[in-house]
Amino acid sequence: MPLPNGYSINAASSDESEDAERLIETVSVPPQCCSARLNLAVLMFFGFSVVYGLRVNLSVAMVAMVNNTDPKPWENHSVVPAACPRSSGAENTSDTFQQPDGVPQYPWDSETQGWLLGAFFFGYLCTQIPGGYLSGHYGGKLFLGLGVLGTAALTVLTPLAARMGSYWLFALRALEGFGEGVTYPAMMAMWARWAPPLERSRLMTLSGSGGNFGAFLALPLTGYICQALGWPAVFYLFGGAGCLWAVFWFSLVSDDPRTHPRISKEEKDYIINAIGPQGTGHGWSVPVLSMLLSVPLWAIIVTQMCANWSYYTLLTSLPSYMNNILHFDLQSNGFLSALPYLGAWLVSTLSGVVADKLIEKKVLSVTNVRKLFTLIGQILPAVFLVLVSYSGCSHILTVTFLTLSTTIGGTSASGVFINQIDIAPRYAGFLLGITNTFGTIPGIVAPIATGYFTEDNTLAGWRKVFWVSAGIGVCGAIVFTIFGSGELQPWAVTEEERAETDKRRSGSISQ
Repeated sequence: MPLPNGYSINAASSDESEDAERLIETVSVPPQCCSARLNLAVLMFFGFSVVYGLRVNLSVAMVAMVNNTDPKPWENHSVVPAACPRSSGAENTSDTFQQPDGVPQYPWDSETQGWLLGAFFFGYLCTQIPGGYLSGHYGGKLFLGLGVLGTAALTVLTPLAARMGSYWLFALRALEGFGEGVTYPAMMAMWARWAPPLERSRLMTLSGSGGNFGAFLALPLTGYICQALGWPAVFYLFGGAGCLWAVFWFSLVSDDPRTHPRISKEEKDYIINAIGPQGTGHGWSVPVLSMLLSVPLWAIIVTQMCANWSYYTLLTSLPSYMNNILHFDLQSNGFLSALPYLGAWLVSTLSGVVADKLIEKKVLSVTNVRKLFTLIGQILPAVFLVLVSYSGCSHILTVTFLTLSTTIGGTSASGVFINQIDIAPRYAGFLLGITNTFGTIPGIVAPIATGYFTEDNTLAGWRKVFWVSAGIGVCGAIVFTIFGSGELQPWAVTEEERAETDKRRSGSISQ
């Protein structure tokens, strides 16, 4: 739908500067405070907080579930002790950690733990594309809500699956990933209908930053619950929180501003006019061949795979590093493993505001904003990961560099991670399904690779983990800087937009 000035913000053009001019045309913007679109972002924020809590709680709980914290296993098995010596400090008491009476522990080796931590992503990649496609057609409310609810319900069964054996736990985690795989594509499909172009960065980074906030809360909270109540309580409590969130989600959210019962007319008109024809469902047919041949789309795919390698490595394996190498007790382990995600949450949210301002004030084009934030969010974190690998047994340096790496990595949230909605808003959910499918592969491979690299629990093995993560991250930054784009792609332009563009051009020629 056209703006009052006669054209849509998302209309295609043959010139990037013309796109930039059109994008930042002044419109009457209703206040964001207490608006329906901000309320949606907040609900999504808490939804993804729950999602990441359900995803990462096993990373910390694994330390309590596995009985290698008892000194006896070191005597009974030919395992090389960790490189860093245990001191008498209060924070270095991982070998004295005990579970409450009656709570089982399991003899899973490093390789088995790697497979269990990566199991989630085997299921997660299967539903990304179908979830994005169906969300783009029907709307994302149902898929996002059921994704969280289903994962939460399955999480409650984790203690039962663990008692039945590692294969059952692997299958359960894979099934959880299968349910959760639709959540991010559904989010993107909803924002394609709800987020005005000049507010995309801040709304999407606010909602998506719930993942980092969830990791920040879940990691230390899991450690505390494990010590106070035993590790099974972790999965019961987190699963219950997900079910409670689903009640609010299904009660308060609508797929589209047109159908929202409590939105003001001013806000509804603003959103519909600002987004234009791109804010409608894409129907059953999508230009798959054109997508497959799209260089900007492949730039997103490659870069997200590279960025996710280091992210998932730390997300799933950092608690093991804190325990096996630095010997932090479980509560300290959870808190220090969570600290980087507090910084990432704050930086990613702030980056969304800054990115929108740069675009709105015409300081940089959408393309250059996405490239700049991706470059910062990939190169600097890689540098700090390399520094971690040479920090040795220094607790202070290791925690500082890990925190800086993940914190600065939060700037990528306003870069490559929301770029799908720039190049094709109408197909954003489907595109995110594609890019997240590829981006999930590191979630499978990285924990397994970490398990092989660190089989002996030595600093040398972990140095390989950090160097590989840093190198892959730099490669992703280079690819996106060269091939990335923030322009609306020709294959994403609707017939209505083409007609509007032709009409406008005809008018300018006649003048």
